[in-house]
Amino acid sequence: EVQLVESGGGLVQAGGSLTLTCSASGFRLDDYVMGWLRQVPGKEREGVACITNSRGTAYYSDSVKGRFTITSDNVRNTVTLRMDNLKLEDTANYSCAAGPNPLTLLDGTPRPNFWGNGTPVTVSS
Repeated sequence: EVQLVESGGGLVQAGGSLTLTCSASGFRLDDYVMGWLRQVPGKEREGVACITNSRGTAYYSDSVKGRFTITSDNVRNTVTLRMDNLKLEDTANYSCAAGPNPLTLLDGTPRPNFWGNGTPVTVSS
């Protein structure tokens, strides 16, 4: 059974930091590009970050580049998203996702093979 379970979401003040963790099971992370997606009510889901686990190359959306850091641990089958200098616009439900290449997660509408239910992040002023 393929399963992606996110944790670490919560309420944080603007300018603060938060770390999200994705625990994957039922598949090996190095078979996919792992990433994080986010969605707010009434808007399309968008890709935030992804990482090629084979070589560890990370990619980010322009809106979070320089503030978020994605890492992966293929041994523990976990993916982490470190979120620094959070902004009000970062408020969303963040989901862990797996895709065949970076474009499926960050180019336009995300087209992942698998994704989790997400963990909500709320940034307050």
